[in-house]
Amino acid sequence: MAREVLMVGLLLDNKEIAMAGLRETLAKLAQLRRRFDRLLKSGARHPATTFGSTGAGRLGQVTGFGSNPGSLRMLAYAPRNLPRASPLVVALHGCTQTASAYDHHSGWSMLADRHGFALLCPEQQHANNPNTCFTWFHPADTERNRGEALSIRQMIERMIQDHDIDRRRVFIVGLSAGGAMTAAMLAAYPEVFAGGSIVAGLPYGSAATVQAAFEAMAQGSDRLPEQWGDLIRSASPHRGPWPRLSVWHGSADRIVNPRNAEEILKQWTNVHGLSAEPDFEHQGRGHSQRVWRDKAGAHVIEAYVVSGMGHGVPLAVAHGADHCGHPGAFHFDVGLSSTLQIAKFWRIAGDRPTMPDAVAGASASATRLLVPERPVVSGIPLTAARTSLSEPIAKRFERSAGTDAGYSDAKSAPFDARDVITATLQKVGLLVPPASTPTGDPRSIISSTLRSVGLLKE
Repeated sequence: MAREVLMVGLLLDNKEIAMAGLRETLAKLAQLRRRFDRLLKSGARHPATTFGSTGAGRLGQVTGFGSNPGSLRMLAYAPRNLPRASPLVVALHGCTQTASAYDHHSGWSMLADRHGFALLCPEQQHANNPNTCFTWFHPADTERNRGEALSIRQMIERMIQDHDIDRRRVFIVGLSAGGAMTAAMLAAYPEVFAGGSIVAGLPYGSAATVQAAFEAMAQGSDRLPEQWGDLIRSASPHRGPWPRLSVWHGSADRIVNPRNAEEILKQWTNVHGLSAEPDFEHQGRGHSQRVWRDKAGAHVIEAYVVSGMGHGVPLAVAHGADHCGHPGAFHFDVGLSSTLQIAKFWRIAGDRPTMPDAVAGASASATRLLVPERPVVSGIPLTAARTSLSEPIAKRFERSAGTDAGYSDAKSAPFDARDVITATLQKVGLLVPPASTPTGDPRSIISSTLRSVGLLKE
């Protein structure tokens, strides 16, 4: 009897210990969740611009793209007259955001118009997550051919079929939870992507539970490079080549600890078989830049840390050729466009627009949504033409990392914006020398209109 009593006592003690541990775990989880929600609400309040209908119309919903086990929405955008075999960019929003808001603020569809690529923006639903965060940490949603990861893969295949996308030029970018989900997609489907970009995100495999996810965001995770690399190598049967990667983080990020950016770099330099030390390092105006090159000298990894910036996307809103996006919640005008730089790093954008419709600032389909119908001359709404061509064109941002990713080793020389406008319009046949332009010719109307507002030289 004494033995039985002792056993019952031990069981009760163990149960009490287990209950105490559970209570402690739940209390810690609640504390981490409250911290995360508080920081999210704080970050979502932004005094600059608010998202409205201007960006909402650029994305259209697509249905019937597959079994959709992750129950995500598919939104997409393609410029009018998109050439065959164009690139595709997949853009994953952050928590509390919609796909349209993320596109509007980051400017990805704006670049799609300028440089000719299709855009896919998967969207999380409130029914899956109250904060609309992608489930970037749960194995059931991040492993190959499962959950949200498979839904995104199915969307990509639909875009490839619908728009005759070049399979060799599919890229993915994401912010915050979208950045961490980008890491998961690059690990689960590395053969699908030529490149990726993680903005204020976390390395793949840094968490597998809700509590671990909160802890990784707040504190970061510390593993050896080989351990990080093994997580990616074990996520798929793929053995190379591996996607190129661009990593961005603000040094004052309180939602996702900047330490995570360093762990991402440890993970991917190991996967690529690169040294932990970068081949190039540069201190720019308000940011640091590091670049890793492969044996052929190509840039395969780049990392930017923006000094003093919080949790979000770096933008250059009013800086000439780098203009892209709109400031708002989790999007900051710091004079450096991460969107444009990432596209250059992927080699799908250059210093000049490549799409003919870029003269009007957007494709015709997008223009109809952005401005009321206006009289059209030579296919370009005059209001849209004046708006886009009046953008100031400043000196390009200083680059000194070589030409591989679209940089210039020397500072760009100042130039007259009117020269650029004149050359662009002449190239597409909308301007000819005044002496050879008959009175009443639509090109004469364009010339006189632009000269009257100071956008062409006399």
